[in-house]
Amino acid sequence: MIVLITGASHTGKTVLAQRLLEKYKYPYFSIGHLKMGLIRSGNTELTPMDDNELTEYLWPIVCEMIKTAIENKQNLIIEGCYIPFDWQKDFDSEYLENIKYFCLVMSEKYIKNHFADIKNYANAIENRVDDEWCTMQSILADNAEVLSLAQKHNANYILIDNQYEINIDL
Repeated sequence: MIVLITGASHTGKTVLAQRLLEKYKYPYFSIGHLKMGLIRSGNTELTPMDDNELTEYLWPIVCEMIKTAIENKQNLIIEGCYIPFDWQKDFDSEYLENIKYFCLVMSEKYIKNHFADIKNYANAIENRVDDEWCTMQSILADNAEVLSLAQKHNANYILIDNQYEINIDL
């Protein structure tokens, strides 16, 4: 089984991946780590701020990793912002039946009521070196865009609205 976890920044993708690792013993892979490895090694001139270009650059690599894991009958959780909403077009049906997809989105109400918590939990798993860009306005805009794209592409999304509780059974 391959589990894809994507969504807006600061929605808890890495925390969810860690919880699933602990519950199911599936390893997880952070697309963000791949991104930074390629950037720091000089294998790309893209920067961490080149989100759209990074998706185009990283997704073909991740896509082939997914196919390889399925072919080898290996379980894997992949989390990160760089999964396109039309990801399904890159897989034949025998692959798709082995993939579960979840997109995390926070509602406007949740963000406004819990922005301090969002900032406090930003380093729950990862140590964010520079998180100054993260403002209520940026989080609101990012989540609104992700929700709009998820709805446009009829993607499976989990709306975090009242409380932060995400329970996924595989």
